[in-house]
Amino acid sequence: MTDLALAQAPSLAKRLKAGTEATHERLDKSIMAGRPFADRARYGRFLDVQYRFHRDIDGLYQRAELAERLPDLDGRRRLAQIAADRTDLGLAALAELPPPAFDASGDLDLATALGWLYVAEGSNLGAAFLFKAAAKLGLDETLGARHLAGHPDGRAAHWRQFTAALDAAGLDEAGEARALAGAQAAFSRVQAYVDAAFG
Repeated sequence: MTDLALAQAPSLAKRLKAGTEATHERLDKSIMAGRPFADRARYGRFLDVQYRFHRDIDGLYQRAELAERLPDLDGRRRLAQIAADRTDLGLAALAELPPPAFDASGDLDLATALGWLYVAEGSNLGAAFLFKAAAKLGLDETLGARHLAGHPDGRAAHWRQFTAALDAAGLDEAGEARALAGAQAAFSRVQAYVDAAFG
C-alpha cells in the first residue's frame, strides 16, 4: 500500500477492528455462553481469565517506548485492579502460571505491542455492559468490579485518546500487518483462557 493509499484508508484502529472481527465475535460469544454473571462463582472464573490476560501484557505498560506514544499508558494498566477484585471475592492465587507474553525489558516489536494493547483498550471500552451486569451481583468500582469501571474522563473519550495515538504511530504496511497479527494473537490468547475457564 502506498503512502497516499494509507493516508486515504480508514484509520489503523478501524482496520484492526475489521481484521479481527470474526475472532472478536467468537470470543464475545464464548464469554457470554460461559454465563460469567450468573453468580459470583462464575464471575470468579471470568476474573481469572482477565487476570491471566492482563498479567500477560502488564510489562507493556512499563515500556518507555510505548509510554512516549500512548497517553496515560500507566493509568490504563488494570492488573492491580483485577488482583484486588479477585481478593474481594476470596479467590485463591492462581497456580502454575506460565511466563507472561511480555516483560518490562528486552526486545520489543512496537507494532506487535500496539496490536495487543488495542485488544486490551477495546475491552475496556466494551466493559460498560459488563459493569452493569456485575452490579446485579452486588459488585461495583469499590468491590469486585474495579477493573470494569469506566475512566473518569469517560470510556469513549479515553478510547479516542488511545486510537488517536495508535493512528499517529506511523506504521508502514509491514508494521500494520504485525499489529494485526498481534491483535489476533491477543484475542486468541483470551479465547484459550475462556475455553479453559468455562469449557
